[in-house]
Order: sequence, then C-alpha cells, then structure tokens
Amino acid sequence: MKKRFTLLIFTLITLMLSLTSESIARNIFPSFGSSRSGTSGFQFLKIGVDARSAGMAYSNIADSRDASSLFWNPALAAQMEQSQFFLGHTAYFTDISLNYGAYVHRYRNMAFGGSLTYLDSGEIDETTEFHPFGTGRTFRTIHMAAGLTFAQELTSLFSYGVTLKYLDERIEEITSRTAVIDVGFFYRVGDTGLRFAVGINNFGIDATPGGETRRRPGPHESGIETDEDGYIVFDDFETISPPTTFNLGAAYDLYQSDLIDVIVTGQVINPNDNAERFSIGSELQFMKQFFARAGYEFGIDEIYLPNFGVGFNLPVQRYSLGLDYGFAARERLGTLHRISLKFNL
Repeated sequence: MKKRFTLLIFTLITLMLSLTSESIARNIFPSFGSSRSGTSGFQFLKIGVDARSAGMAYSNIADSRDASSLFWNPALAAQMEQSQFFLGHTAYFTDISLNYGAYVHRYRNMAFGGSLTYLDSGEIDETTEFHPFGTGRTFRTIHMAAGLTFAQELTSLFSYGVTLKYLDERIEEITSRTAVIDVGFFYRVGDTGLRFAVGINNFGIDATPGGETRRRPGPHESGIETDEDGYIVFDDFETISPPTTFNLGAAYDLYQSDLIDVIVTGQVINPNDNAERFSIGSELQFMKQFFARAGYEFGIDEIYLPNFGVGFNLPVQRYSLGLDYGFAARERLGTLHRISLKFNL
C-alpha cells in the first residue's frame, strides 16, 4: 500500500513538473525576468540563512540535512536522524544582520519543527533626490518570519513536509503582515545515491500595508497638500505579494569510502519576481567530521567568485556539535559571511 501511495505521489510531482515546464521555458527565453522584477515584497525571505548552503551556492533543496531544511525544503526534516537545535547568523551587506533559529523534533517517522528568521537593518540615514547626503532623519527596517513545520517519511524513499509561516515586515512606520506556506517533497532513488526534491516556497495571500509616513515636499511639489508641520503624508499603499518560488533540485553521492565522501548538488530556482537561476555545489567530507564546500550560482550579474565553505562536526558524549562557515561575494556590494551552529540531541 505504501509503495502504491509513493508511486502516486511521484506521478503527481512529475505531472506538476510537466505542466509547469512550458511556463518555465517561456519565462527563461523571452524576458529573462525583466518584466517580473520588483513585483513582490518580503525580499528577506530570499536570503539564505545557513552557512552550509551558502558554501554550496544555495543548491541544497535535495540535501539539506539539518534544521535549515525548514527554510529550504521541509520534507527533509523527516530525513534527519536526530532532533536538533540550529542557530545561523549572516553578516549581510552594509552592516545589516540576518539571524535564524530553528528546532526540529524527530518522533518515529515524523518531524515537528519551529523556526524564526529575523532581519534588522539598524539605523539608516534617510536620503531623497533633493538631499542625496541625508535629510537629517533616520529610519530602520525590521523583517520577521515565524514558521511551524510538519514532515513525514512515508517510506524509506519518500517524504513530504509543510511549513506555515507568519510574516511581519516594518519599514519606517509602515507595517505589512501576511501568512504563507511552504510545501516540499523528497524522493530517494533506491540505493543509487541519487535523490530529487521539489518545492514551492512562500505561497500565500497578498499583504496590505498599514500606517503612514511623512516627508518634506520637493521643489516641484509645492502645490501638494501637506500637514500642519509642512510634511506630505502617505497612508494609501498598494498590496504586496510574497516572493513565491518554485524549486527543483537533485543531489548525488559521487564517491564514498571509509574516510572520504563526495556529494554533488544542483538546483533550479524559478521565482515569481525575477529570472530563473541555476546553482551547483559540492561537499567533501573527511571522516564525517570535517567538510570542505564550493559552489557557483548562474544567472546573477553580481557573481564573480565561487562560493566557499568549511565545517566541523565534533562529538560531545552521545551528542554532537556542528559549526559551519560560508562565504559569498558580490562584485559591487561586497562579501557575505555566514556562521551556523547546530546541536544534535
């Protein structure tokens, strides 16, 4: 019965891929994403949260084997061997920090998880076209996503997972809130070392921003109505769509021995607000305790160096402690550094 159910799910996934392949191809060739750029909000959801995936160029939808799976593909939470606490920190551009925390609890063939993503811009100087060096005011942006995950391993070859996320985004005095869902599937091709994954992330309803913001009128806005302090008040905003993403990926155990394992990964990302992109990655494991990683992202103009990363897994009595570092670079914006800490129970 389980084999029939797994075959049914796999057939549905294949059908979904075939139905979307035409639209994917249509989006790749004629537009290269130009007609879709800037059409969604909550952009912090597209920033990777863990060091391992960063070192492998974010190609881990089929091989995210820790609690970062709640971010990439919730189906992989059911593939974890132990429960785990996970903390991740990203030193983003211009002193912006992104922090991620997650916990996955394994119970029989199921996994339950909770995650929190938090981005804080810090104080930013306000600039306008008439005051490019600052108006004297400052503002900050705060972005948060809280998620609850359920995943189940139906057979030793197939698992699925669902994450429900609440989003809260605050830019100056403007607040946007909504809920989105992530759905992921994982399939292992027997004992071949090959595995596939497919997922839809951040699918949900549009958000209606609330609140108001003020600014001084420019020279060409002398006739616009202002408040008693001479500011133009903005309190009517368009709805904001979440950045829904369709992901398809694979991973393969290229080489295995008593000392060394080599994994290669690949992933196609089809966002609703930009062009498709493709990434590949690899990881070399030594004695399952030391890791070296590299990867490359295709379809991003700012890329000029591959991503790199290292990791350590240290046994602590009957538990284990993992530490990962990931590096990525952008031509004009600079470098990205990520650190992840995970504790297996």
